[in-house]
Amino acid sequence: MERSRDWMDQAEGDLKHAQSDMERGFYEWSCFSSQQAAEKAVKAVFQKMGAEAWGHSVSDLLKELSKRYEIPKELMDGALELDKAYIPTRYPNAHPSGSPKDRYIEEEARRLFSHAHKIIKFCSDFLSKI
Repeated sequence: MERSRDWMDQAEGDLKHAQSDMERGFYEWSCFSSQQAAEKAVKAVFQKMGAEAWGHSVSDLLKELSKRYEIPKELMDGALELDKAYIPTRYPNAHPSGSPKDRYIEEEARRLFSHAHKIIKFCSDFLSKI
């Protein structure tokens, strides 16, 4: 069953969650939600193509997609940065000391949100063409 619209709906919801957390000062959760939004948007594209996409690395997913379609370098670079938010935003033992809530800043959350927004836009535009 093809569920690309469900994946994209959730990606857009995750991006709204990232925005809300950023506005409320939960920068670590904003970063994580941005990563999740981008991941789900790329998985929506794979769904539309009838392919399964496994894993949580946005850059790996885009790299796989780039075997068939051109992916802008800006998106690939943003995906690499988003991938770095997958684990350390949630687990204290990913850092030498302190908890994730003390290790992320607004500027970082804004940057990751922007990367995710661009990836979602790219994927949404892509889905409208296939």
